Amino acid sequence: MPSRPVLVGLALAIVYVVWGSTYLGIRIMVEDMPPMIAAGARFLCAAAILGLILTARGGLPRLALSRAELLSCALIGLLLPVLGQGMVTVAENGGAPSGLVALLIAAVPLFVLMYRVLSGERPKRATVLGVLMGFAGLALLLATNGIGGGFPFWTIALVVFSSASWAFGSWLQPRLKMPRDAFVAAVYEMAIGGALLLAVGFGTGERFDPVEYSARSWAAWVYLVVFGSVVAFSAYVWLLQAANISLVATYAYVNPLVAVFLGWLVLAEAVTLPIVAGGAIVIAAVMLVVSTERPQRKQSIAKEPDHG
Repeated sequence: MPSRPVLVGLALAIVYVVWGSTYLGIRIMVEDMPPMIAAGARFLCAAAILGLILTARGGLPRLALSRAELLSCALIGLLLPVLGQGMVTVAENGGAPSGLVALLIAAVPLFVLMYRVLSGERPKRATVLGVLMGFAGLALLLATNGIGGGFPFWTIALVVFSSASWAFGSWLQPRLKMPRDAFVAAVYEMAIGGALLLAVGFGTGERFDPVEYSARSWAAWVYLVVFGSVVAFSAYVWLLQAANISLVATYAYVNPLVAVFLGWLVLAEAVTLPIVAGGAIVIAAVMLVVSTERPQRKQSIAKEPDHG
């Protein structure tokens, strides 16, 4: 088996690249599909696929968990798939450009740092510097590309809210009584989150008309199920249990660069000097945070009994 640092690096690479591409995938998916039903079905199908894989490898007992673990998975399912990725889908359906959404989601590390400080933790100065540097680079990207345009302001506010929710879930998960198997946790989080999104979608009047959706939207949905959810979300959940949260949160620096690149490649969007400059700052920040927050097993704070 590869060593833990190698596995952490591989999981980070998956989250970096695949999630950077999901913003474009979501934008294409909601061209025809209703956002919450599409997102809910995405997570439910991903949970079913991952659950079948785990059952085939370890039998049904592998999916067993306690009541406390189920409640923890439900809470994380609300914070990550529903308020995190689900609301991003709603925002993109409302007109928010995928590249701009990726830039706004980059606030995740800043929120994570805020939660760490509020909990009494004192991160390393270099970590704080790296987070602030990364946010400054992304602010440069955002400012030079403008936040106005032909889309409602509420979509931007919703993405910022989803960013804060995702960061809180990421910070909170290691402090909850979760299943020991990170992939089992991913199954329940996606299943619960998907069910909630479907319930809200149908409850707010969304309709499911599969024959009316284009092949392009269906292809994007399948990509999001397999790669965005089964592969990348599982890798992310595993990282939350295997690596320091500041290291895991660096994905939010890289995802916007992937999104900008895909915008240039697929939509022929211009790559200007400010984009290059902001991207360089972001990469420098990633290098700084990675160098100061080495992959490591959970510290004792994640194992204190009063958190579980």
